Amino acid sequence: MVIVLRAVCFLGVVAMLLAGCAKPPEMQPDLTVSNGVDTMSTGSINPMAMSLRTAYQPMPAMPSALFGKLAGRTVTVSESGPLGLQPGEIILTFDDGPRAGTTESILDTLDQFGVKATFLMLGSAAERHPLLVREVAARGHTIGTHTYDHVDLSTLSNQEAIAEIYAGQQAVAAALAPDDLAPSRFFRFPYLAQNGVIRTSAVESRFIVLDVDIDSKDYYAETPQQVLERTLARLEERGSGVVLFHDIHLRTAALLPEFLGALRERGYQVVTLRSSGGGVFDGPVITADASSIDPEI
Repeated sequence: MVIVLRAVCFLGVVAMLLAGCAKPPEMQPDLTVSNGVDTMSTGSINPMAMSLRTAYQPMPAMPSALFGKLAGRTVTVSESGPLGLQPGEIILTFDDGPRAGTTESILDTLDQFGVKATFLMLGSAAERHPLLVREVAARGHTIGTHTYDHVDLSTLSNQEAIAEIYAGQQAVAAALAPDDLAPSRFFRFPYLAQNGVIRTSAVESRFIVLDVDIDSKDYYAETPQQVLERTLARLEERGSGVVLFHDIHLRTAALLPEFLGALRERGYQVVTLRSSGGGVFDGPVITADASSIDPEI
């Protein structure tokens, strides 16, 4: 049984810069389909919003031989801060999972294009789907954490916020433990909501805070094409950066093949992100080097 720490006290911290996953307008609905197991809506959307429960059919998978090589270099970081991305380099991140059905579809698409992503998982979701957590790791992706229950940490005390962060980390760690793995040190604030004290406490606890440059806003009640076009436009404006998706939405699984195809056509490369320096409990981190990617893809 997973023992969850819910009380960790950190005193004497100082404020730092703010960053993280923006909270959308409160009336914007979350277009998520229940699979009979995941009944809680955990996307970056107001939890009081109504789900439309409208399903999209994923786009058909294309033969991997049609794709050029998207996989770029591996960037290993040891602390929060700039990632040193070059023009044309992006990092793919997926929050709030895993969720049965959508996460597997996203993994298959990433495999077809030969790229790796970073999955910032909820502890509550990891407890429901431990085998799926291990499947993400087995496919060579980096696993980080995203609190236990997708709480807006800026509404909590410092002690409560850090307890929520640790609870999420421990639940994901428990899911990975049978394979002798532990989460990476990457952590993202739910809704990107934070304050300087909580951010400093997380950093001092050896978490690496992973911020966002291009928010797809795939939690909006829109078609996959609308999300795709907005994300590509924002990426073109910036030229590089960390892209935020959520692996709990059918629309995200549906748009991903076309998104990755557009990246290839436009000359982008997907960087693999790893953490170094041990986990928050100085355990092993999930790693896989670029040699694990098929050079022909």
